[in-house]
This record gives sequence, structure tokens and C-alpha cells, in this order.
Amino acid sequence: MAQLSIRKTAIVVGPLSAAALLAGCSSGSVSVEDLQEEGKITVGFAGEAPYSFEDNGQLTGGTVELHREIFGALGIDEVEGVQTEFGSLIPGLNAGRFDAVSAGMSILPDRCEQALFSEPEIVYTTALMVPEGNPQGLSDMQSLADAGARIVALTGAIEVDYAGELGIDVTPVGNPIDGMDAVIQGRADAFALTGVSLNHMKNTRPEAPVEVTESFVAVINGVPQVGAGGTVFRQDDAELRDAYNEQLAEIKADPERWLAIMEPFGFSINELPGPELTTEQLCAGVQELDE
Repeated sequence: MAQLSIRKTAIVVGPLSAAALLAGCSSGSVSVEDLQEEGKITVGFAGEAPYSFEDNGQLTGGTVELHREIFGALGIDEVEGVQTEFGSLIPGLNAGRFDAVSAGMSILPDRCEQALFSEPEIVYTTALMVPEGNPQGLSDMQSLADAGARIVALTGAIEVDYAGELGIDVTPVGNPIDGMDAVIQGRADAFALTGVSLNHMKNTRPEAPVEVTESFVAVINGVPQVGAGGTVFRQDDAELRDAYNEQLAEIKADPERWLAIMEPFGFSINELPGPELTTEQLCAGVQELDE
């Protein structure tokens, strides 16, 4: 299976975010014991299916169920959610609106300066949602640049950075539904997001006059960019992050267990990070892809 790993050659440095999130001041720390006593942890989420979203009023998604498994093992029985726009997740975390971020958020150097990330939980590639029939023949980020296409992407998401690096006309949107609607209404030629998210949206709304391209690895300045996401914690909450990582490592070491949690939401074994990929490397800007 194709997985991320670190090799001794071909070190790749991803682009820094062009839309750096304002971190604000940390509101203080929370410990595992604090959350055990309270009986719950509150997570921020952006409503991006299949990572974390509400279904008939119930918080669910791949990262949410992963959190239920891990925090449950830590003696924290409930996971509650606070929805906000993607670009407000880290500021909201640091303002104390929630205890962690459940969004499959890309681990990027500028974000690592503002918050702590778990070890990688998911790897993913990009896709494009385009009008039905794909009239411009769009297939990847370079094709967008070549066509002079107008695109939308989530505020603060890595796809905004990709577009900026390639000189693509990009309009940030606050949530995935707004991105899909922009394509349907002709306000954008494409919506760039992770392939697993766009396919979930299309499967949920099969009647929508859009289609999703094959997923691809974005190439920026000749360098393949592969995304890896994790859970986000405040910088003062290293103890909580470390306890989380211990449980996460056990799950990642057992692919069948990881799949049992993630597969119902459309994730495959190809989204399981390889064991050698670390947050330390991603925070330093190093990303690599096994051939």
C-alpha cells in the first residue's frame, strides 16, 4: 500500500501557509485528570465530512470516532463538539472555546508554532469538485493554473496555499457546503479539497450537478506535496497530547483496528500513515512519499 514514510534521500519541504492563523494567547492548560473528573472533552470541528461533522444532530466522523476510542481509553467518556469555521479552529482552541481540534488538520510548520499536534492520524491527497462533465478538463493543481480557473477552498486549508504558490485565483470559503454551492452556481470552476471529503459530499448529494476528479498529489515547484493530519492541542497541554499519542500509537500499529474505526467513513488503508512519518518532521517542513 502507498504510505508516507521518511527516506534518507529526496527531502521535500512543503510551502508555508500563506494564510497563517492567528494563535492568540493560550487560556491555560487542561490535564487528563481534569477531563476525567469532568467526564468529557470538548473538541472544535469545522463540519468537514467525513472527518468531523453532525449527522441528524449527532457529532460523528472518522476523527471523532478515533477520539471516542482514544479518550475513552483514557477514562474520558464523552466527546462533545463546538462547530466553527476551519480558519477559526486554532484561534478558538487557544481562546479556550474547546480542549482540542478534531478536523484531520494538516500538520504544517506555521501551525506548529501556534499549537501542538498529535502524531499523524491520516494521510490524504487532493481532488477537485467540478461541474458535471468537467468542461475544462481539470485534473490537478497545474491544470487549474494552465486553464486560468477560478477555485474555492476552505479558509486556512492547505489547498489555499497550493493555489497561492501557483498563482491560481482562489476564494476562501468557510465550510464545505459553501464550496460545493460555489461550483453548482457557477461562481467557481472547481472546489479543491481532500479527495475523501469531496467524494463523501458527492455520495451524500448524488443529484448535484457536479463530479469529483481522481485524487492526486499536488506538485508545487516540482515538489510532490502529501498531506498528513492530526489532532490539535494547546501548547500548554503537552501532557494531554502525550497521553493521546500513546493510545494513537497502539491503534496505528494494528491496521485492522484503525480500519474498523475509519473505514465506515470512507477511509482506506491508503490513508493510514506509515510508522516512520512523525509530527516532528512535518513541523520542520519535511514530507516524503514512498514510491
